[in-house]
Amino acid sequence: MTLPIICLILSAFMILVTKAPVALAQSKEGRGYDNRNPRLQQTRLTGFGARALAAHQNMIEAFPLFAAGLLLALVAGEQGMWVGILSVAFVVARVAYSICYWVDIHMLRSLSWGVGFGASIALMALPLF
Repeated sequence: MTLPIICLILSAFMILVTKAPVALAQSKEGRGYDNRNPRLQQTRLTGFGARALAAHQNMIEAFPLFAAGLLLALVAGEQGMWVGILSVAFVVARVAYSICYWVDIHMLRSLSWGVGFGASIALMALPLF
């Protein structure tokens, strides 16, 4: 069960990774990074910065569902290959999602979102079968 746990840790780390492009966009916004009120500054982001912020926020939103799905599968005693496959699928889908958001490939971004969401739901459903 090491691989699914590694995927859980990577997914948590991806919250920080997806914040880096947002901070970079904020620092280039013209006034530097506003550490006193970063959320207000984020509302002024456009283009890449706005897309980076959306990707970051979506990673924060997606992580709890994946964590719940994986932990439910593990607590229910699921140890088959599907737990690992679905965990890796989630991580790969989320990396693809972020990259697609950053470079503005909206159709592939939506597809990768669906794969990640589906992997999370499938992890929850594994104990039923």
